[in-house]
Amino acid sequence: MSTAEQERAEAHTLPSDDVIGVLLEQHARIRELFHAVRSGPAEQRQERFRELRALLAVHETAEEMIVRPAAKKAAGEQEAEARNEEEKEANKVLAELDKLEFGSERFTRLLAEFEQSVGEHADHEEREEFPALRSRLSQEERTTMGRRLLAVEKAAPTRPHPTAAGSPALQWTAGPLASVLDRARDAVTSTGK
Repeated sequence: MSTAEQERAEAHTLPSDDVIGVLLEQHARIRELFHAVRSGPAEQRQERFRELRALLAVHETAEEMIVRPAAKKAAGEQEAEARNEEEKEANKVLAELDKLEFGSERFTRLLAEFEQSVGEHADHEEREEFPALRSRLSQEERTTMGRRLLAVEKAAPTRPHPTAAGSPALQWTAGPLASVLDRARDAVTSTGK
């Protein structure tokens, strides 16, 4: 069973809005998208990268805004800060990938390194943060967090913004404007296919 399949199986043991279940499902989808960008049908790889970029952008923003404050209390400040730092670095790499020619040698090499670091980041969350959230938060609290996370994702930026990454305060203040601009840019880009 692949890591994505294991994450999905675990997510299905939880109520649908449980924040841990929502994040496990997203981790599985992120892993699948990396695989699709790397080795899916050639004509679909670039589109899968755009989907991956958007999912990572909204996922990481929502984690910083909703999950990290709770994780800080449940798993400790050092754990929460380490995950925020990883997300800040990931945002920089994602922004760089977004500027590179898709499929170029540099893009391919950087994507492989990025996939590994994103996988390690997800593994840390699943090993450190998620058990702490399960033990310290009630099912009702985790369900409320899951609903809030999904709501934030609907309004989160769809592209990387390294200057706000890693800072929940900046995500709350700069995120809404960045989201409007990103979604307008996405709409224009999608009509130019």
